Amino acid sequence: MPKKQLKGKVISDKMDKTIVVKVSTVKIHPRYKGRYIRDNRYKAHDENNQFKIGDEVVIEECRPISKDKAWRVKESLNEPSREAKGV
Repeated sequence: MPKKQLKGKVISDKMDKTIVVKVSTVKIHPRYKGRYIRDNRYKAHDENNQFKIGDEVVIEECRPISKDKAWRVKESLNEPSREAKGV
C-alpha cells in the first residue's frame, strides 16, 4: 500500500529536526454544496534543518518518530537548488 503524501507550507521551523507544515484542503459541504477550506498542521521530520518558513514541501507518512511526529519531508516544491546544495 502506498504511503500518503501531502503538499503544504512550512509555518514553523523552531524545533530541532522538526518543521510544522500547514496543509489546506478544500471541502464541499454535504447539504449546502458550498466550498470551505480546512487547515491541518502536521509535524514533519527534517533531518538537516534545511527547510525554512514559507517553503512549499511534500511530506510523506512514516513510522512514528516521536509522540506527535509521524511524517517525513520528501521534497521541496519551490527551490530544488536548495536540496542540491545540501543547505
